[in-house]
Amino acid sequence: MDAISVIRTKRDRGRLSDAQIDWVIDAYTRGEVADEQMSALAMAILLNGMERREIARWTAAMIDSGERMDFSALPRPTADKHSTGGVGDKITLPLAPLVAACGAAVPQLSGRGLGHTGGTLDKLESIPGWRALLSNDEMMDVLRSVGAVICAAGDGLAPADKKLYALRDVTGTVEAIPLIASSIMSKKIAEGTGSLVLDVKVGSGAFMKNLEDARELASTMVGLGTDHGVRTVALLTDMSTPLGLTAGNALEVRESVEVLAGGGPADVVELTLALAREMLDAAGLPDADPAKALADGSAMDHWRRMIAAQGGDPDAPLPVAREQHVLRAETSGVLTELDAYAVGVAAWRLGAGRARKEDPVQAGAGVELHAKPGDRVTAGAPLLTLHTDTPERFDYALEALTGDAIGITGGTEGTAFAPTPLILDRIA
Repeated sequence: MDAISVIRTKRDRGRLSDAQIDWVIDAYTRGEVADEQMSALAMAILLNGMERREIARWTAAMIDSGERMDFSALPRPTADKHSTGGVGDKITLPLAPLVAACGAAVPQLSGRGLGHTGGTLDKLESIPGWRALLSNDEMMDVLRSVGAVICAAGDGLAPADKKLYALRDVTGTVEAIPLIASSIMSKKIAEGTGSLVLDVKVGSGAFMKNLEDARELASTMVGLGTDHGVRTVALLTDMSTPLGLTAGNALEVRESVEVLAGGGPADVVELTLALAREMLDAAGLPDADPAKALADGSAMDHWRRMIAAQGGDPDAPLPVAREQHVLRAETSGVLTELDAYAVGVAAWRLGAGRARKEDPVQAGAGVELHAKPGDRVTAGAPLLTLHTDTPERFDYALEALTGDAIGITGGTEGTAFAPTPLILDRIA
């Protein structure tokens, strides 16, 4: 085998053989295939695609590059969830303890934010003392005692993906659907969960901007999970406007706790319950009632125990940014547009996100929404509050919110607004 022949096969729109895929993933992980050669292959895959059999084999080779976890010793069925990322997407925080309160075990391996999309681990690290890095034994102990854990993936899970993802990020090949699907699913399958629910975001604040591409990605990932014996289902959900009323680390933790206390924004509650029902059904617990677990406090109890088990203090005050700036409505009418991408970029520029994986984040930075599309606003009323420790960032963040990012239509009672459904499709 040699890298050039593998590259030429895909460059010429051929199908990679199982042997070619196994070899190139293993050789690249070991350093025998150079970054520039794998870059060329990734670009060929982006341009020419892969058949389902190729994607399945590529995913299997990524899994085989490292260890596989085993949760068969747990007394509960396992269910996990993965979101393709969005703005204000704090769903994992209330979802994991909620599903645990209903009888499933949730081994939630999560990541950090990059660019305009927030990271679950960054959000939770705003809680004093909370630890993202757990050993496999510690992870199992938390799952046995609490039923849910949210932590970072260890270096032993799909190391080929870690190396390839970093390369794709700097070579313009992130958008390749076969590589997106195999990247997500290799880690989730190696993680060892028995069932998986995918939240595939669609819209300006998502990676997939249109429904057709989102369906293709969701179908590919559902197929991969099925091929590897993991019961998998996907929901396609709207990300044209931010989820909830906050985008930022401590801001989103605060909002998640409100949901667990029986309150919170209606869209966050709706999506949390929809994903919980899918996870419980996939885990073989279709009769469990997540709405009841929210109402009776058992989900909150599991949240507090989960945070404490990972060193956090669930009663500690969350960080608050030192400076705020209020953006007000310029006219009266109905708010018809609040672009998710623009809000995400603003939060990122305020310090809530990072441009490189090594960058620090501000726990208290972000954007707070005072209205959502469909709400009536009056001139001079607050639309957004910007939070940061470094006020020199305000002007740069406000630049992201100009132009078509915010739309207010009409000033009469008769202004019509047709909201986009939160859940757009289901693929199983």
